[in-house]
Amino acid sequence: MNWGAKAITIVGGGLAGLTLGIGLRQRGVSTVVIEAGSYPRHRVCGEFISGRGLAVLDGLGLRDRLLEAGARPARSVRFFTPRRASPLCRLPQPALALSRYRLDALLAAEFTRAGGALRTQTRWTTPVFGPGVVRATGRRPRPVEGGRRWFGLRVHARHVSLTADLEMHLTPQGYVGLCQLAGEVVNVCGLFWARPPRAHPTPASPHWLRGEPGSPLHQRLEEAEFLPDSFRSVAGLSLRPRYAREREEVCVGDALTMIPPVTGNGMSLAFESAALAAPSLARFTTGALDWEGVRRQTAENCDTALARRLAWAWWLQRALSHPSLAALVATLVPRVPLLWPVLFARTR
Repeated sequence: MNWGAKAITIVGGGLAGLTLGIGLRQRGVSTVVIEAGSYPRHRVCGEFISGRGLAVLDGLGLRDRLLEAGARPARSVRFFTPRRASPLCRLPQPALALSRYRLDALLAAEFTRAGGALRTQTRWTTPVFGPGVVRATGRRPRPVEGGRRWFGLRVHARHVSLTADLEMHLTPQGYVGLCQLAGEVVNVCGLFWARPPRAHPTPASPHWLRGEPGSPLHQRLEEAEFLPDSFRSVAGLSLRPRYAREREEVCVGDALTMIPPVTGNGMSLAFESAALAAPSLARFTTGALDWEGVRRQTAENCDTALARRLAWAWWLQRALSHPSLAALVATLVPRVPLLWPVLFARTR
C-alpha cells in the first residue's frame, strides 16, 4: 500500500462505476463508490453483454463469476416488423445475457471483496466533480430531443418461447427486445418515442410492451406472465452521441454518453469507458498525472475508441425511427451476407 497515494471517489454505483472501482482496486488504488440506491435492484436494461465489453470483463477476471451467477450465452438473433421476419442470424461473436438484478449485486460484492469502500443510500450533495472525483451518475435526462421524447420500459416474463436467443421487434414507435435469461425468464425491454405533449407522463404499464394485435410481438407475448416486481420505466433518454472532449468532468458510462439500445451494446459501452479511464486515474493517484491531464487523456481514449461506433449507431437509430427504413433493415440486412457482419462490427 502506498500511503502517500491519493484516493479516487466514484459517484454512481452502476455498471461503469462499479467496474471502474474493481479495476482501480486491482491496481491497488484506494477507491470509494458512492451510490444513492442499494443492491440488488431492477433497472431498465437490455441485459445483453456483447462486443468489447466481454473483453473488459475477461481482463478483470469476472467472466466465470458471471457464468456462476446465471449468465446465459447468446448466439443468435432475429428481427421482426409487424408483418415480416428475418431469417435466424448467428451473432459474429457470442454474447452473454444476465439480469441486472444479479449483475449489479455481483459487481458490488466483487468491489467490496477487492477492498473498495461502497457507500449505498448516500447522495453526492455537491454539483462539483473536482480532482479525484469521477462522475458515473448515469444518463443526463433530456425531456425532448429532435421533437421527440424517448422513454424505456422493461419487465421480466415467463411462458415466452423465443425463436432466437435475442429477438428484436420493430414497432411504429420504437422497438422491443426479447432476451432469454436463466430460469426460463425472458427480459422484455422496449424503447419508444412520442411527441409532446402526448409524451408526458411516462407510461406506467408493462402492457405497452405487448405490441399491436396481430403482430409477431403480440403473438409472442400473448401467453406471457409479466413479473410485476421487475417492471421499470425511465423517460427523457438522450440517444444523440456525446463526446468526452465536451465534458469538463471525468465521466464514465451513461454519464459520458448513451449508445442506442438497438445495438445491444449499452452495457458493453459502460464497461469499456471504465476500462479506458482506469489507467489515467491510477497515474493521478501516484502524482504522475495531474487532474486536467486525466481529463484530457480519458477524453482522448474514449473518443478514439467510441466515436465512430456512436456515429454508426446514431444513423442506425434514425433509420429505425422510420417504418419503411426499419422494414428494410429488418429484412434486407440479415439476408445480405456482407452487410450483417459489417453493421455488427461498426457498432460493437
